[in-house]
Amino acid sequence: MVSGEGSNLQALIDASQQGRVYAKLSAVFSNKASAFGLERAQSAGIPAHALDVKSYADRAAFDAALADAIDAYNPDLVVLAGYMRVLDAKFVQRFAGRMLNIHPSLLPKYPGLHTHRQAIENQDETHGTSVHFVTEQLDGGPVILQAKVPVFSDDTEQDLIERVQTQEHSIYPLVISWFVDGRLQLKKGQAFLDGNPLPQQGYAAD
Repeated sequence: MVSGEGSNLQALIDASQQGRVYAKLSAVFSNKASAFGLERAQSAGIPAHALDVKSYADRAAFDAALADAIDAYNPDLVVLAGYMRVLDAKFVQRFAGRMLNIHPSLLPKYPGLHTHRQAIENQDETHGTSVHFVTEQLDGGPVILQAKVPVFSDDTEQDLIERVQTQEHSIYPLVISWFVDGRLQLKKGQAFLDGNPLPQQGYAAD
């Protein structure tokens, strides 16, 4: 699921084509017909779909239609790759335990938007990205893996975005490979890898 550029989607397409993730990308969905991620999908021969929010009575109706469209592909895993709408509780419950997101901060720090700007404004020395299971709490599901990057005094927001994205493109395919290989599960609200519970900051936090 994408809303924009789709650079993480491209990283997943590349990982699948190179055999680093033994999974087929069945379809890509977006809430924006203009999302470049849809073009990336089409170029890779992946069915691409855009649903127009304005065509539905309310958020719940849109999310229900989106869930039905996704379910038509019978996916083992739903991957949020820059999907910029908050999903309602019914959607999250429908795909509970098989939906992942990547968020550009070291969760639980900076949930929501403008994470890079906040890191610079707060003069953080480190910033990063987190892959987590999706729950009903916004950016609050159990963290699976994080990657840290330095923040330099002269960094612009774009500098930090690019540095973080480099890490995202590495760790997201890795976590997805754990899931498709049966190594990663969500059990009773906690992430488990190889049968072992992961700590709050995920695998090998430090």
